[in-house]
Amino acid sequence: MSMEAAFRALIAARRDEIVILSAGNASEMWWGLTSERDNVFYLEASMSLAPMFGAGIAMGVPGRDVWVLNGDGALVMNPGTLMVERGLDLPNLKHFVVSNRAYGSTFDASLPNAARNDYPAMARALGVARTGQFETVQDLVAGLDDIRAPGHGLWVLEVEALGHKIEAPPIDGPEMKFRFGRWMEANCGVTVFR
Repeated sequence: MSMEAAFRALIAARRDEIVILSAGNASEMWWGLTSERDNVFYLEASMSLAPMFGAGIAMGVPGRDVWVLNGDGALVMNPGTLMVERGLDLPNLKHFVVSNRAYGSTFDASLPNAARNDYPAMARALGVARTGQFETVQDLVAGLDDIRAPGHGLWVLEVEALGHKIEAPPIDGPEMKFRFGRWMEANCGVTVFR
């Protein structure tokens, strides 16, 4: 499926989930389709740590689901994040691996072992019980009820490589921090800034 189609399906299905996006294509695609500034965190320069940032948010707001959209390039860079996720086992953390089998942030350079990487199997080997892989938008939409069920999980969105760069969110780090933090305080009943 195209990355745009997959993201459009998630955007249409989104309720009140908090969205954390990793650097590169994930942030750029979500921004391009929504222009959301406050209730989404674009973790540019995340160096594979978007799931850890999302886990911190999930711990702080246990009543809200947190969707983390992380590229497979990020997962290949730091598969240890899966071990931490499994150890935390946060019931409201939903990890989507946007798998284009390339490093999208570096002009689609090939991933090591790209054709054989089985991300759901990796997660299951670490004890993550709820995993899945979607290759069509129809399957993704049909799987959303399972994703929303309580429990941590990892789901792979198999998407085509973009083949071109798209516009990055025009928000720098400090502005993003304050916008998102203030939104969290106003909408999630937490104190972020003192």
